[in-house]
Amino acid sequence: MTFERAFSGSALFRICFVCTGNICRSPMAEVVFTDLVRRAGMEKSIAVISAGTGDWHVGERSDERTLSALAAQGYDGSRHRARQFDPGWFDDLDLVVVFDRSQERILKAWAATDQDRSKVQLLLSFDSEQAELGDVPDPYYSDAAMFDHVLGMTTRACTALFRQIKPAIRQGTT
Repeated sequence: MTFERAFSGSALFRICFVCTGNICRSPMAEVVFTDLVRRAGMEKSIAVISAGTGDWHVGERSDERTLSALAAQGYDGSRHRARQFDPGWFDDLDLVVVFDRSQERILKAWAATDQDRSKVQLLLSFDSEQAELGDVPDPYYSDAAMFDHVLGMTTRACTALFRQIKPAIRQGTT
């Protein structure tokens, strides 16, 4: 899905998950969070995309280990194609969720205003049980077990994030 298509219409809340190459962590979060939105019947209220800080994988599918980890949990990540984050998107986003402090530094450097910098948040900061960890490890140079572990971390944190924003979105739709 293109950025323009994802964010056209009347979405009340727009979120972008950003990792390094957009083939491992951020596609996991996009799929998991989109599923949470769908199951809550909030597809018209919350728009979700993902991107990477780098352009190495633009146009590629998610890493096969990402797809396998997602499939093992009942998710389908096959439609994903990697894209690079565009700083021009900040105006249209409410939240930019990153997976580690390196991505946080990069995105905050790309942000033109304090308001845009405030939109950049670490994923684990939304989950009190994982917040102290700070970073979600990059599984790219690891094995399938690490992809499963990262998906578990991501799922818990996405669920915590969704629980935090859901009441505000529901108020905005009434």
